[in-house]
Amino acid sequence: MSKYAIQFQKGLSIFEFNSLFSTREQCEKKVFKLKWGDCFTCPKCGHHYFTSFQREKRTVYQCRSCSAQTSLLVGTIFQRTHLPLTFWFTAIYLICTAKTSISSLDLHRKLGINHKSAHLLLQKIMQAMLVAEKDRKLSGRIEMDDAYLGGKLKGGTSGRGSENKQPFIAAVQTDEKKHPLYLKIDGTDQIGPI
Repeated sequence: MSKYAIQFQKGLSIFEFNSLFSTREQCEKKVFKLKWGDCFTCPKCGHHYFTSFQREKRTVYQCRSCSAQTSLLVGTIFQRTHLPLTFWFTAIYLICTAKTSISSLDLHRKLGINHKSAHLLLQKIMQAMLVAEKDRKLSGRIEMDDAYLGGKLKGGTSGRGSENKQPFIAAVQTDEKKHPLYLKIDGTDQIGPI
């Protein structure tokens, strides 16, 4: 029997992840790159030169032109966090590599933080993922179909028109070899012509 290629695609192992993001400095460097690219940009005047210093275990960036101060975490999902960035990065890794899903209770256990913090962490990361994908438009070769989620309840009807089932549309962007690239799912009460 042949291997299903999608199951054996290259991923980031836990050892590779730890070598990249096991320290505060490594995580801050990645956030800096994602936020500003190769060079700092002052949010007030757009100047690129800065000085940095530590304040309460946080790096503060001060513009050399207008003296405006900003933090690396301002304007990100990490803003106002009391957890180290290493916890955030590990939570993101665990959420993105979970085959089905991960609960806040599971994050609480794996990260060793209280359940309320784990729940907030999970909600913020999931919201950021939703916002990042919200405006993505599928293009090229797209396959789509309607489907129904739910089963027959006692006393209910079965089939497409069942009041116990939630209809939704799934659209998949594929490459030339029909391998899936992106998936969009739209839950709707009415499925009709698109």
